[in-house]
Amino acid sequence: MKLLSYRYNGNDTYGVVLDDGVADLGRQFADRWPDLGAALADGGFDDLVRAGAGKAAEVPLEEIEHLPTIVNPPKVICIGLNYKSHIEEMGRDAPEYPMLFARYADSQVGHEQPMVRPKVSDKHDFEGELAFIIGRAGRHIAAKNALDYIAGYACFNDGSIRDYQRHTTQFMPGKTFYHSGAMGPWMVTADEIPDPTVLTLTTRLNGDVMQQATTDDLLFDIPTLIEYLSEIAPLVPGTVVATGTAGGVGAGRTPPVWMKAGDVIEIDISGIGVLRNTIIDEA
Repeated sequence: MKLLSYRYNGNDTYGVVLDDGVADLGRQFADRWPDLGAALADGGFDDLVRAGAGKAAEVPLEEIEHLPTIVNPPKVICIGLNYKSHIEEMGRDAPEYPMLFARYADSQVGHEQPMVRPKVSDKHDFEGELAFIIGRAGRHIAAKNALDYIAGYACFNDGSIRDYQRHTTQFMPGKTFYHSGAMGPWMVTADEIPDPTVLTLTTRLNGDVMQQATTDDLLFDIPTLIEYLSEIAPLVPGTVVATGTAGGVGAGRTPPVWMKAGDVIEIDISGIGVLRNTIIDEA
């Protein structure tokens, strides 16, 4: 099942994607959950799935405005240097432990919404990633049980402002610019992706393939990430974890390739879909 957050006729809601359109779930559960993240946080995932299974399409997919899949995540946790191909292209040593940083919720836009290149930099890079969304609360989760805590998976563009990223040893300054990244177009529920190690990730810039890898190239796989993250703090439903990017980023090329106004960037992950955004300059 595909669950998404969207805006229609000026109203923000959430729903289920069907073969012939979108059905609204937010209206049905308005008295309980204002958004998809709130439903997950309150243990409503199973209720959403049951309700979605009985829905008929109400509006064509082309008529909605996509929002980030989880509009108000309690945390957005990103993993740096986690594809072996990316570690190699950046000339870095493989980290001993997962390299963590955070993004702010307002650094993300939804599918088909413009990603913003800030006026202070021309070094706006793409990073295609697989993200997973936590569906159950947990602490000290064993890797062998970790996949049971995932509600679903989405495409993620960890749009990075490279010069600001390098201002300090911490990545965060280059990762939190307003509307610099994206998430979507929806969340595919975990039952449809029983093995997240066999997915293919492709990033296209203006139709040209820039990144292509399979998720078995991850240095730290998803169960390992969940085990490690849950040692640090409780994982709560609605948390978004972006698992890292593959080789082929703009910063790793000679000469570097930066996104500019008018460019179209696509993150395509098998079994999930395509996250597509146009780049605009900050007003």
